[in-house]
Amino acid sequence: MLSKILISSLKFSAVSKCCSRQYIRKYSVFLGAKDEFYRRHIGPREEDQRAMLDLIGCKSLDELSDRAVPENIRLKKPLEMEPPVGEYDIMKRIREIASKNKVYRSYIGMGYNNTCVPHTIMRNIFENPGWTTQYTPYQPEVAQGRLESLLNFQTMITDLTGLHVANASLLDEGTSAAEALALCHRFNKRKLVYVSDKVHPQTLSVVRTRCEPLGLEVQVKRPQEMDFSTNSLSGVLLQCPDTEGNCTDFSELISNAHENGALVVISSDILSLLLQMTPAEMGADIAVGSTQRFGLPLGYGGPHAAYFACKESLVRLMPGRMIGVTRDADGQTAYRLALQTREQHIRRDKATSNICTAQALLANMSAMYAVYHGPKGLKEIAQRVHKATLLLNAALQSSGNKVHNTLFFDTLKITPKLSLEEIKSKCDHKRINLRYFDDGDVGVSLDETVSDDDINDLFWIFDCNTSITELQDNPMISRYNIENSKLKRTSTYLTHPVFNSHHSETRIVRYMKSLENKDVSLVHSMIPLGSCTMKLNSTTEMMPCSMLEFNQLHPFVPLEQAEGYMTLLNELQEDLCKITGYDRISFQPNSGAQGEYAGLRAIQSYHQSRGEGQRNVCLIPVSAHGTNPASAQMCGMEVVPVKVNSDATIDVDLLKEQVEKYSTNLSCLMITYPSTFGVFEETIADICDLIHKHGGQVYLDGANMNAQVGLCAPGLYGSDVSHLNLHKTFCIPHGGGGPGMGPIGVKEHLAPFLPNHPVVETGDYNVKSFGAVSAGPFGSTAILPISWAYIKMMGGKGLRKATQVAILNANYMSKKLEPYYQTLFKSKDGLVAHEFILEIRQFKKSAGIEAGDIAKRLMDYGFHAPTMSWPVAGTLMIEPTESEDKEELDRFCEALIYIREEIKEIEEGKMERRLNPLKCAPHTQKQVIADSWDRPYSREQAAFPAPFVKAETKIWPSVGRIDDIYGDKHLVCTCPPILPDF
Repeated sequence: MLSKILISSLKFSAVSKCCSRQYIRKYSVFLGAKDEFYRRHIGPREEDQRAMLDLIGCKSLDELSDRAVPENIRLKKPLEMEPPVGEYDIMKRIREIASKNKVYRSYIGMGYNNTCVPHTIMRNIFENPGWTTQYTPYQPEVAQGRLESLLNFQTMITDLTGLHVANASLLDEGTSAAEALALCHRFNKRKLVYVSDKVHPQTLSVVRTRCEPLGLEVQVKRPQEMDFSTNSLSGVLLQCPDTEGNCTDFSELISNAHENGALVVISSDILSLLLQMTPAEMGADIAVGSTQRFGLPLGYGGPHAAYFACKESLVRLMPGRMIGVTRDADGQTAYRLALQTREQHIRRDKATSNICTAQALLANMSAMYAVYHGPKGLKEIAQRVHKATLLLNAALQSSGNKVHNTLFFDTLKITPKLSLEEIKSKCDHKRINLRYFDDGDVGVSLDETVSDDDINDLFWIFDCNTSITELQDNPMISRYNIENSKLKRTSTYLTHPVFNSHHSETRIVRYMKSLENKDVSLVHSMIPLGSCTMKLNSTTEMMPCSMLEFNQLHPFVPLEQAEGYMTLLNELQEDLCKITGYDRISFQPNSGAQGEYAGLRAIQSYHQSRGEGQRNVCLIPVSAHGTNPASAQMCGMEVVPVKVNSDATIDVDLLKEQVEKYSTNLSCLMITYPSTFGVFEETIADICDLIHKHGGQVYLDGANMNAQVGLCAPGLYGSDVSHLNLHKTFCIPHGGGGPGMGPIGVKEHLAPFLPNHPVVETGDYNVKSFGAVSAGPFGSTAILPISWAYIKMMGGKGLRKATQVAILNANYMSKKLEPYYQTLFKSKDGLVAHEFILEIRQFKKSAGIEAGDIAKRLMDYGFHAPTMSWPVAGTLMIEPTESEDKEELDRFCEALIYIREEIKEIEEGKMERRLNPLKCAPHTQKQVIADSWDRPYSREQAAFPAPFVKAETKIWPSVGRIDDIYGDKHLVCTCPPILPDF
């Protein structure tokens, strides 16, 4: 195992504060304000804000926020943040920070390798808001582009692993392995799992973390010593190639495991699968791994898309999202999310996993990498990497170094003839990082970026007196070649036309653009999703993610090489603690759901440290975020729901009864604030106090922090821990269903229980940690500059105003829609928080119209639907965010008003209940321009239902209404050989 690297405890130091102030340029008192970013981030202009306030009945933003936020939790003084920084000054500062990172040539491996990211994919996907600002494809008719790309991803994974079905990505390799073992347990209900001693250490740590609360016993064993006679064995986790580089045929071991009823998981390097036997050919039930090698930057640990594939018999137990092939209303082939009923906000504590752990943007990049290179190009890359390793192996063995591997792909474990001090000295001279094992051996992992010069440098480091030219005919090249062994891959892969058609840049650019054009993203119109906060992801915030100093750093490099990242993490932690009132931040969770999990594990570890391990009850109001019950059950907790009153506030009397009933076993209250019903509850501070008096902790879901920043702070009014959705409140884009970051903030007493890492010391405070929740020590670190830049450019004043305008926009829309739709829940002052729920359930009886019909009809107006049928079934939840201007808010309200008039015509019998613009929506261009039109409304009403829907800016859904039932009955999750029209 790589020796642990001591990383800063991320404490706030005078040095970092001083360093932070160096780049603050105060605005001239003579010239006035310069480059004020918050004015561009916030949508409504000052004059628009005044008009909106007039409609609501408030004189100022301060009056509005004072009325909305309970007085007893309001901040008593403004946020003590540094003055805001302009967009051009922030770029100077971030370049200074980035320059502190020392990008050495990395041969560390351990699941992370240098890659050649195709520039065309980098520019047209990773840096393109048309791809980065899409939402999760719950509305498939306006998401066909990324759905097709994710189907390509699934096809790529099934082809390379040989298994029947794959999901559309998970967070990282460690998470994927842990999910696989949890599936084994769900399948056979057994409690023992074996993990090979040769899996990556970070994977083992995540597996331990996730298995413990499920009551699973993890035994680490050498594969040849695993005992398959026990009838309690649930699953086995193997790695091939393993963490030391060895490639092994596990066919016999897998057969023995199957005879005993156990399932087997193989974690495989995706590039190696182009040359070596597949997990399916060995007999594995599940294959997991990372797709980072397929054109994804190192990024100091992420974001990277993991893969998960399994046998067809396990498909309905599989975690994560799956893309399925179905048909639309016209019988055309279409794509959708399959088996959505597994989603955690629907099944709550019965969900198979916290399913929102996906990396759609990175999965799309890796799939496009395979499309661009094709099967031949990918195999050539794999062969080139393997050949470089064969040359290195021959040179090492010929020069007196001992190589421990007998069959390998790209990694060697070496006992060098030189001392470690000499090796390290030479590496420093050449700016090279190797892996150093605890037993004194050295690891070298090669990759697609390796050149002849790189190989010669390694020859010099290990004192190999030879050259590449001299080694060409060395017999060891052939002897160790995996393609000459019994592990050689013989099956075909990536035969679908999509992987064999786009190998020129002209073709790949046009293909990527054609997919982008099928989707609605924030570049088109507002995406008013309640609880999801689809706000501006500014270009300036995004630019640092492409800097080489940030995205070419291996996550396990020595501390002194990551000084820039440490500076950024320190400053971001300091700012987030000021904003939230917490004392420490852990950046390791790389999704909101994973943040929930980490926070709950910290609470459980805290109770156990106090000898109160029996505290296992988690109280969750029904107004809480939908992921909460799923997270709690994954932590092995007993979930007890808490009812709410008719006004959506928590029934405090009932809560008191439940708290007293479970007092001895109360672990925590898991609450969302403001609630998912869109209301600031007056009693939140009293509720926190009640829980504390009975020995419990308060987990406050941070999904709705966009209604709190600068106005109130959960760590100050009674919460003990929160996760922060950086992809919501703090501007990291959603990426079509990921990336995300869900760091957790905690009060000081919980700091010792924050996640740690087996390779990198993430802090000196997490001394009682339960382990790791992510493979990377700081989660998806490469996207943290986005939130850092947002906070720095907004400053305390701008952050507060953004929150106030978010509340303004929601209340303005609610008020404007009041004559047409009822807002389901309001405060006693008649206000909502930053989101609100429209009551539409009465339309089902009066006109046969449901939430889905309105959602589909909104597409004809050019809009993505609000959150549909959650948290209250049959309703729509709207969150406009502060970034949308008054004109866009008015346009969306107009669309809903026009739709209400259409519903009225149905109610009055002027339109048919089954054949009307809502039931037939969305309308495609193909339908509208067809020769025949037999519907009882005009083509114009179908496609151009409002004056603002104009031909030159019209967003056309690329397919008609999706047939969900057909898709679930005929489950197809890979690209068919030919895509027919049904």
